[in-house]
Amino acid sequence: MNLPININELLHGKSVEWERLEFKAGWNPEVILHSICAFANDFHNLGGGYIVVGIEEKDGQPVLPPLGVNPAKIDAIQKELLGLGHNAIMPSYHPILFPVEFMDKQILVIWVPGGMTRPYKAKIGLGKEQKNYAYYIRKNSSSIVAKGADESEVLSLAATVPFDDRYNQRARVEDLDKGLIKEFLTEVGSSLALQVDELSLEELGRAMHIVDGPKEAVFPLNIGIMMFNHEPWKFFPYTQIDIVWFGNKGAGGDKFSEKIFKGPIHKMTKEALDFIDRNFITETVIKHPERAEATRVKNYPFAAIKEAVVNAVYHRAYDEREPVEIRIYQEEMLILSYPGPDRSVKLEALQKGHANPRRYRNRRIGEFLKELKMTEGRSTGITKILEAMRENGSPAPEFEFDEEHSYFQVKLPIHGEVGKEKEIRKEVTPQVTPQVTPQVQKLLENITNEMSRAEIMKKLALDDRKNFATLYLQPAIEKGYLELSIPDKPTSSKQKYRLTLFGKKMIEVKK
Repeated sequence: MNLPININELLHGKSVEWERLEFKAGWNPEVILHSICAFANDFHNLGGGYIVVGIEEKDGQPVLPPLGVNPAKIDAIQKELLGLGHNAIMPSYHPILFPVEFMDKQILVIWVPGGMTRPYKAKIGLGKEQKNYAYYIRKNSSSIVAKGADESEVLSLAATVPFDDRYNQRARVEDLDKGLIKEFLTEVGSSLALQVDELSLEELGRAMHIVDGPKEAVFPLNIGIMMFNHEPWKFFPYTQIDIVWFGNKGAGGDKFSEKIFKGPIHKMTKEALDFIDRNFITETVIKHPERAEATRVKNYPFAAIKEAVVNAVYHRAYDEREPVEIRIYQEEMLILSYPGPDRSVKLEALQKGHANPRRYRNRRIGEFLKELKMTEGRSTGITKILEAMRENGSPAPEFEFDEEHSYFQVKLPIHGEVGKEKEIRKEVTPQVTPQVTPQVQKLLENITNEMSRAEIMKKLALDDRKNFATLYLQPAIEKGYLELSIPDKPTSSKQKYRLTLFGKKMIEVKK
């Protein structure tokens, strides 16, 4: 079995924080047991960690080339690791061992996901007479015995497994989609992608730790359904991103446009961000009388929007029936999610970019989004929003949540110079202009809500599918006036079509 993430990125700290990595020159069962216990307790809900055996460590960094592990000893190490999980840690816990060939050497990667039945305690020593146990936790890059207040807090972790890492007993393993899993593994560069077709869903799910439970009662974890099911909203209602654009009169007016994005959480996030980038990001040219060079600024820096939206998807509560909302007004953009940040986060510190929550709400979502390079984790998002707005010359963003931490809102004010000089839209942005063919115009005027191909053809009194696709449907989609209801499956039998924001504006222009 291959490691489900890219080994090169893992060893260089690109897909996993350094504090979640530990390197060991050789197999030392007692020391490794304590690290397994610490990672399994997942004190900060970071998602556990990885122990790499066969690579020496210096100042927290791997020393390469690797020393490697004798291949003849790997089987014995696997058996000893299994025994440690049964006899030296309470309750029983079994990490996942991956033998990996790296730089012509055999190394062992022990993946230790945060445990379901924490807190865990491990034997202090492995001597025959040793009967004492202790709770171990990670502090920076070390595994230490939890004492005093830390021990009390470890004990309070009982039954507080993050929501995204819990069993979903309403779902079945068959609800996971192999195609989505393979696509993800391929994107992150995992060699496990090559074995997807050979493995059963259960084997694949266990390798990625998105499936768990005894053989007779196997269930997908919530993260598996969120990422690798085409319709996660059926299990977690309102797993969606709502984008609402208001006209010149703002929220008080009677005209607004709305688009809802659904699907696997990483895909709906990418699609929502792409929609905003194409349709709402503009560039303004500011001319200076004292010099020839003009300054170009964006109405909103896309980097700030991306961080705010990804942060909302990462940290929202999926057991609450509230979507992520993005509201776009003439003068500002609001990104709203529920609930608010961890109680340890203070609003004054947040406004300065100092957000250091003691515990994360969704440890696995962050892990997967980081592998996709959609987030860095570790509370860097707020700092990036501040930096992006400052570099663009925009007013400072505003963060807001109430005393109950029941919601979290990011306000991005529009750049103050937008509209004062010539505004230039990006070339990929659909242009609202009446220069369209009569066929496309007729199509747009007859679309109501979401309609199937057959429904549209019937309304237009057409019966030639090829002619309809060539002269009506495809030009409307290519111009950005029409969009698919299921963009991931363009040939789906359930596919429908609806007007985009620009399609609606086109009709208004014609009227």
